[in-house]
Amino acid sequence: MLKLECFPNQFPDRDYEVEHTCPEFTAVCPKTGQPDFATIVIHYVPDQHVIELKSLKYYLFSFRDRGIFYEHSINTILNDLVAASKPRQMTVIGHFNARGGVTSKITVRYSGPSH
Repeated sequence: MLKLECFPNQFPDRDYEVEHTCPEFTAVCPKTGQPDFATIVIHYVPDQHVIELKSLKYYLFSFRDRGIFYEHSINTILNDLVAASKPRQMTVIGHFNARGGVTSKITVRYSGPSH
């Protein structure tokens, strides 16, 4: 896994929401070996740290050759982002493109100890 970098939040006493969208997420279906394409949306309320975008981009792109199911990928992304940034709240949504005529949307949430 690539290291997710963060920087100090300059407004830790204020609740504000950050949203990042990655429309070029790809991974590999572990069952078929076919590529999966998705848009990943990350919403979070930072606490002491903010996620640095370049490291986030490279982290998400690191899934490109990884065999992983939709649900596992979105839960893994949430776990890794929470571990790196320790936000007050975070939601990660994966909007997966159609495969066999079916689209999938996976949503996972984290709420910190005080929320």
